[in-house]
Amino acid sequence: MVRSLVALLLVATAVAAVARAAPSPGFVVTGRVYCDNCRAGFETNVSHAIEGATVEMECRHFESQEVHDKAEATTDAGGWYRMEISGDHQDEICEVLLLKSPEADCAEIERTRDRCRVPLTRNDGIRQSGIRYANPIAFFRKEPLSNCGELLRAYDLFNETSENS
Repeated sequence: MVRSLVALLLVATAVAAVARAAPSPGFVVTGRVYCDNCRAGFETNVSHAIEGATVEMECRHFESQEVHDKAEATTDAGGWYRMEISGDHQDEICEVLLLKSPEADCAEIERTRDRCRVPLTRNDGIRQSGIRYANPIAFFRKEPLSNCGELLRAYDLFNETSENS
């Protein structure tokens, strides 16, 4: 009886030690990168996915701004990337940022439109998987395509001061 109790206690202690030593589960972040051929600030029917673009996920503490985690990924033929981030980042701001485009004519990074925040915590009251979907982000084409003015008129967004005339 005492041996059984000791054995059970040892097993319970070992299980607890393994649980403490195991890293907290992380997240998979996925999203898409495209070329904004009309410099519209959103996807249009002339936007296209960028294969081989490089993005980076950066998590930094919201008060100290100290970077706690980074990951990098490259997009596939459909413009999709996927990266794994370990741990929970409740006290951090995590963002996917554009780094590099393989397309010389669509490689401009417009600050403030070059990133997407992604919440990476399970302590948010929502029961969900570890997959997080980032909003699409875009590189801007140096010169808008010639048909962009017509396209933006169809969206009722064109005006005479537009850079897409």
